[in-house]
Amino acid sequence: MFDTFSEKKFLLKELVKRNLTSKYKDSVLGILWSFFNPLLTMLVFTAIFSMLFGRNIENYPVYYLAGRLVFDFYNQGTKGAMNSIRRNANLLKKIYVPKNMFAISAVCYEFVNFLISFVILFAVMIITGATFHITLIYSVIPLLFLVILIFGVGLILAVCNTYFSDIGYLYNVFTLVLLYASAMFYPIEVVPAKVQIIFTLNPVYCAMSCFRQCVYGVVPDWSMILYLAAFALTALGIGILLFNIYEKKLALEL
Repeated sequence: MFDTFSEKKFLLKELVKRNLTSKYKDSVLGILWSFFNPLLTMLVFTAIFSMLFGRNIENYPVYYLAGRLVFDFYNQGTKGAMNSIRRNANLLKKIYVPKNMFAISAVCYEFVNFLISFVILFAVMIITGATFHITLIYSVIPLLFLVILIFGVGLILAVCNTYFSDIGYLYNVFTLVLLYASAMFYPIEVVPAKVQIIFTLNPVYCAMSCFRQCVYGVVPDWSMILYLAAFALTALGIGILLFNIYEKKLALEL
């Protein structure tokens, strides 16, 4: 049951579709919130922080929005995967479904939102007169490893949160710290040089920084790319290993 690729593909498509429809079913604007949410927060943050950092950052709205898209994708993707098993507890207790499909579908759903948000980024670039550089092609590389990172961390969190529900509360605090440790709305130059080294150990910051470099016409830092790739692939390996070990036991913990 659900052993063939086509069956899993169909299940994944249906789960992503269900996530899309369930989130916006009671909303008047529906999926348009995927456009308005990053746009409205960009306007608020630009109004507040452009006065502080605007002189140090070229085209602050683009700088902020490029970072926001990366962070939101990581934040929402990993949290969606983390809660996917518990959220579908009733279904998992009744029938056999590959449990990792729920975590994967949660990440795929957030990836759809991420792609939709690109429209906002490009629109803001056009409005603010930003140049579309050829280096945008390179952005595929950090974004690919970001997706792998989210899958890996998401699988790890899905298993841990099934056994220990406190993980969800702790992870909310962790992502808040991660937000400020990713230099999303301020230039890293305002941080002391010794602390900047710590920032480079944050894979989300690496993905964000490399993506911004591509947007601003700079070839991404390959040392950051390699670190991000190593971290992401390690997280994915650990996540797959944990799921293979505990998948059959997860339903018993719900």
